[in-house]
Amino acid sequence: MDTTLQDPLVGQVLDGRYRVDARIAVGGMATVYRAVDTRLDRILALKVMHPSLAADASFVERFIREAKSVARLAHPNVVQVFDQGAEGAYVYLAMEYIAGCTLRDVLRERGALQPRAALDILEPVLAALGAAHRAGFVHRDMKPENVLIGDDGRVKVADFGLVRAVDSVTNTTGTVLGTVSYLAPEQIEDGVADPRVDVYACGILLYEMLTGEKPHDGDSPAIVLYKHLHDDVPPPSSAIAGMAYELDELVASATARNPEVRPYDAVALLALAREARGRLGDAQLDAVPPRALSSEHDNADDRTSVIPRAPVMPRPLPVDEGEGPVRHTSRLQSPPPLPPRRRAALPRGPMAVVVAVLLVLGLGAGVWYINSGQFTKVPPLLTKTEQEARDRLADAGLDVGRVEEAYSDTVERGKVIATDPKAGARIRGNDSVSLTVSRGPRTVRVPDLDGYPLDKARSLLEDEGLKPGMTTEEFSESVAAGSVISTEPGKGTKVRADSAVALTVSRGRPVDVPDVAGDELEDARAELEGAGLKVKVAEERVNSEHDAGEVARQSPAPGRQVAEGDTVTLTLSKGPEMIEVPDVVGDSVDDARERLEGAGFRVKEERGLLGLFGDTVKGQSVDGGDTAPKGSTITIEIR
Repeated sequence: MDTTLQDPLVGQVLDGRYRVDARIAVGGMATVYRAVDTRLDRILALKVMHPSLAADASFVERFIREAKSVARLAHPNVVQVFDQGAEGAYVYLAMEYIAGCTLRDVLRERGALQPRAALDILEPVLAALGAAHRAGFVHRDMKPENVLIGDDGRVKVADFGLVRAVDSVTNTTGTVLGTVSYLAPEQIEDGVADPRVDVYACGILLYEMLTGEKPHDGDSPAIVLYKHLHDDVPPPSSAIAGMAYELDELVASATARNPEVRPYDAVALLALAREARGRLGDAQLDAVPPRALSSEHDNADDRTSVIPRAPVMPRPLPVDEGEGPVRHTSRLQSPPPLPPRRRAALPRGPMAVVVAVLLVLGLGAGVWYINSGQFTKVPPLLTKTEQEARDRLADAGLDVGRVEEAYSDTVERGKVIATDPKAGARIRGNDSVSLTVSRGPRTVRVPDLDGYPLDKARSLLEDEGLKPGMTTEEFSESVAAGSVISTEPGKGTKVRADSAVALTVSRGRPVDVPDVAGDELEDARAELEGAGLKVKVAEERVNSEHDAGEVARQSPAPGRQVAEGDTVTLTLSKGPEMIEVPDVVGDSVDDARERLEGAGFRVKEERGLLGLFGDTVKGQSVDGGDTAPKGSTITIEIR
């Protein structure tokens, strides 16, 4: 049954402009419709908040914030927002319509994707989120339903309805907004919403694309939340045999439970994804994963919802079932080596001759082993502590060479960020591997830029190793036009080097533009300059209802708020346009009115006592063939 027939909005026109044609999807906060902008004659998507939520001011504020934030993200991989409005109980966004499907549709239909396809989808998603992160926003609800794939192959990120400013924290209500399967541990525990929660969600999304299933499941949302808090995301290779370790490491980096270990934003994760792709061969990128036994998918946990923040439950201690200490094996770590076999005693007597012959025959095999078996591969050591790396090298029969330190924005202090040779490289047994260990992120403090001109402020940021981010303008009574009012993050805040800092710049003191239409030029100039504005007179003049030399129109329009010192352009009148008056004497009243109004005049009827029932024009106030100002009134006498 087509449920859209029961939807009260289908067939309606919102705000006298948007005709709702069909329902596309229903989410936890809003319903999305296909609609037509009757003013511009284009198809678009209309996202309408559920009326039950429209009564909640905080939800409405969050909904409107999406329009304002996304409208500032001019990025080819972000769904564009055109308009925002409300009519009655309906609060809506008018957005770009993408003909195609969602990533959830693809996963439901195909299951696990080839690594090349997964990376082809992940990279534009990260590019879109990177633009948002560098502009100072966090998505907070990344999931396959919010990744749109157009019929032309374009990938776009949608639904910034939960967008928040970077570093904002939701910790006052005890609830967290988001989708259970993709929530980062710090979102669940503390409500923290910085770019790393999007990085975590993208790591979950990559795992799901590579394996066709989510890493954490359970019979209830509470169980899934608990697993996010206490269980590492398993490597994709544990579900898909033969998966490249580079993809395991990429998922591990993005989904680290400690946010300090994750890439600090989507731009950093995008760099790691491209690096991982570069290390993979065509056979690894195009490996066809086994199709999942069932392509059905339960969307119950995929809706954005308000979830009580989960209490932090104690993790059960591991049970020691044998003697000695309990061994902990981290993901991607090789199991402990088997105990050495006890050497069997050589037989004596006649059997000794047989054994001697076998040993001679086996000598060739021994030479082969010496020449070939002495090589091994460098084990994966990234994100391991220095001691863990040393232990794994020792288990592989390798020595530790030079150990250096370097700053890293993505790997916490004391863990390996690079090896030489790289992981997977062929190396002789007993050879050495050099390690580069993280010194942690290089951090700087945001300088005090208040009152600095914009160019100088940008230069000071770059001197400190930071990047100028998005610039917005606000009116200010105290800060000179073109100078910085504030920064986000604020001055003195400790941030990672190369982070973007958003700047708010003064437009100067606000001024309401006076209405000077119809004034003489000198009077208009005096009034505008007295208000603190500059005056420019347009070269051309136009016909208008005002007398020649008077102001016909102005830009900006009267009542608009501009900054002190802004320029108002005045266009002067050359008087009304003079046009020829049609001769309507002898015409019927209707014909006369039609001819005069068609020529650009207004018409007034004048009937004497003899003309009360007449229908013929006997005279007109301006004779036919003469000229009169366009728009003026012509009186016709009827008898």
